[in-house]
Amino acid sequence: MTSLQRRVWAAVEPLHAVVYFAPETAAAAKAVGLPGWWMGYFAGRVAPLGPLPEPPVTAMLFGFAPRMVARSLPDAWKFAEPAEVLRSRMDAVEAALHRILPADAPLEELANLLEQAVAGADHAARPLAAAWSSVARPETAAGRVWLAATILREHRGDGHVLSAVAAGLRGLDTTLTHIGTGAVTREVIQINRGWSDDDWDESVARLRDRGILDGDLKLTDTGIVLRHHIEAETDRLATGPIEALGDEGAAEVLRLAVPLSRHIFDTGAIPLPNPMGALRP
Repeated sequence: MTSLQRRVWAAVEPLHAVVYFAPETAAAAKAVGLPGWWMGYFAGRVAPLGPLPEPPVTAMLFGFAPRMVARSLPDAWKFAEPAEVLRSRMDAVEAALHRILPADAPLEELANLLEQAVAGADHAARPLAAAWSSVARPETAAGRVWLAATILREHRGDGHVLSAVAAGLRGLDTTLTHIGTGAVTREVIQINRGWSDDDWDESVARLRDRGILDGDLKLTDTGIVLRHHIEAETDRLATGPIEALGDEGAAEVLRLAVPLSRHIFDTGAIPLPNPMGALRP
């Protein structure tokens, strides 16, 4: 049975993820002077942390190849200050949600619940979640929903990194175990994460040596157990927000968020498949 933590993540993740596909976001990054989409992505993702260089960003976003991050950071900060990037990104995603979601979407009610969940999140060893939790609460319900969804997804994502590292996996190794489940493909992931063929081959060799991948790059029994352990540990580390909601609050989040996230997919605002492996809930 899928855990409640994962069901809530699946319901809420699309509300955050529109930021990666909305034309408003790309236009906002260009308007502040960032010359490329990926520069806008990396600068926007870590803007609350300030003008970081590549190494700490790669450490946090360890699914990306260091060379890919280095093509954007720290150069992005020569074109725009982090506060400017953050402000333009927030304005853009609010506009995108207003465009995409139905006019009668229960955003105020959902925002209140998601902020209740955020209040239960422990940010120890979770730099992205901690940084986004420091961002001032937007005035609009759409902005509040997006910010709360972002804090929650970065909280879970930081926990996932902790779980994978504790299991002895590097960034690409973790990605390959995801591909090994059949949820995403190499064609989608490799170009979007910047890994070379040599990087790929080295990671495959490591995982085969550990008995995690078979000759067809599918998870072995050992790999399945490892992947389940990582996901279960990720769920455990994401328990705080669910406890803050309680069973009734979590059920209400599902009731409100699932139709909105389905609408996001059904209108094409997020493609299927996508590099995050996010599914229509």
